[in-house]
Amino acid sequence: MNGAMKAGKKAEVAAMAESIKTAVNAFYAEYSCYPSNTTYKTDKTFLTLMTTTNTTGGNYRGIAFLEVPPKFTNSTLGICTPKGFYKGSAQSNFFILMDTGNVGYIRPSTVPGNTATNTNVPSSVAVWVIDRDANTKAVGTFK
Repeated sequence: MNGAMKAGKKAEVAAMAESIKTAVNAFYAEYSCYPSNTTYKTDKTFLTLMTTTNTTGGNYRGIAFLEVPPKFTNSTLGICTPKGFYKGSAQSNFFILMDTGNVGYIRPSTVPGNTATNTNVPSSVAVWVIDRDANTKAVGTFK
């Protein structure tokens, strides 16, 4: 894959990460709390909570906070990278971390399974995937 195609794929994934972050902030604005997420990933439970009018799992008013393009979904994973972002047909959930303690920052380096080395990111919500070319870098809502 050439450099322009890689950059385009990264931009597309970063835009999806930003959409997820916006949806989480909208959930917070509606309910004054963050959506429940104990896996730190955009798994099937998270997908259902944020994209459907299902009233279980904390979305009591049944609001669809996020529309996810089909290429960013997988029946097993939930919300994930599109095919072709990683080599071969590999796909990965987005990582998601929310400042539930209101400390003013999040620490991506503490998330299980994450290899990005970022610490103390000044944000209330961060969404990212591991860069396809450098497994210690993030592609998402922070650099």
